[in-house]
Amino acid sequence: MIVQRRVVPAVLVAVGVLVVAGCSSGGGGEGLPTPSWAGSGSGGSSASASASGGESAAPAKGSVKVVRTVATGLKSPWGLASLPDGSGLLVSDRDDGTISRVDVKTGKVTELGVVSGVSAAGEGGLLGIALSPDFASDHMIYAYFTSASDNRIVRMLWDERKPAGEQLGAPDTIFKGIPKGFIHNGGRIAFGPDGMLYAGTGESGQRGLAQDKKSLGGKILRLTPEGEPAPGNPFSDSPVYSYGHRNVQGLAWDDKQRLFASEFGQDTWDELNAIKPGADYGWPVAEGKSDDPKYVNPIAQWHTDDASPSGIAYVDGVIWMAGLKGQRLWRIPLDGTTAAAAPQAFLTGEYGRLRTVVAAGGDKVWLVTSNTDGRGRPKSGDDRILELQVR
Repeated sequence: MIVQRRVVPAVLVAVGVLVVAGCSSGGGGEGLPTPSWAGSGSGGSSASASASGGESAAPAKGSVKVVRTVATGLKSPWGLASLPDGSGLLVSDRDDGTISRVDVKTGKVTELGVVSGVSAAGEGGLLGIALSPDFASDHMIYAYFTSASDNRIVRMLWDERKPAGEQLGAPDTIFKGIPKGFIHNGGRIAFGPDGMLYAGTGESGQRGLAQDKKSLGGKILRLTPEGEPAPGNPFSDSPVYSYGHRNVQGLAWDDKQRLFASEFGQDTWDELNAIKPGADYGWPVAEGKSDDPKYVNPIAQWHTDDASPSGIAYVDGVIWMAGLKGQRLWRIPLDGTTAAAAPQAFLTGEYGRLRTVVAAGGDKVWLVTSNTDGRGRPKSGDDRILELQVR
């Protein structure tokens, strides 16, 4: 029998549409042209009432301050998870298949161990990590990685009493069979407010998989912590939660338990989407906004040179989105499940490729760079974790 933990009903409202033109390559804080709106709606004022239930929209403009560099010397970092006691961060190394602990006070990096079975090549390797909802008692770390045959999700016991480098237990595979490729492996995993495990997958370069509801490629999956299809999923006995995705690498929930996801486009439009269970997000028929009503349109879209988004985080009414090729951090203020105003770009070109952003409590986020992933040009031969203050 599958026991569903801490189940909270998911309420997702209809997705509004914001079409955003390409951005300037200027410095931090430069906004995009004024968005065009679908239907009635207010502008970016923080006092305006939302069309989705009377919510207040986030302020149209914000700010970013780099508080400090937490750690340096990282190599191909990908996933990041905060320890519940706030003392440290766990970071995954895509290419070497290791998980390390970063002391947030001293910046010391300690390797926990190697995740066995990782087969790194191209965009594949050890990707997203997440902590069990019951981490305080079970000390389980979940990881999404590329093996020799597929992409899969495992969980491992972390035993801090063992010597550094030997603290990870053997991976227990809870879910497998996600298509792998040299590109488009997805990889972000996160436990939602309902206690279920969500995973963003890619179509591995096989475009048709995204529209095939029987395939695990090009999807957002929703699983129990044991790896079974979660109760209440939109398709019977299926882990598929939404489909029609190209390559999902960002997942975050707002304070009303609504899910948002970032997605790589091909040549024209990257996307930020509000996710509805069972919905079709259009790929490969639609890239970005579509006139076909059967596809859900993105909240915001960017030219691929300006974003190529990976991780996202939600902080106080705003989605923060890390850009790889775009080499900038995007701020998208929300009005329910629509964008309240045009996105703003920060840190443009200052830290190179940006991979992962994680809420750090209050008005802070952790930001992970990605200059050693084979596509960047690292200035000092390493990557780092930054602490930012955001508004």
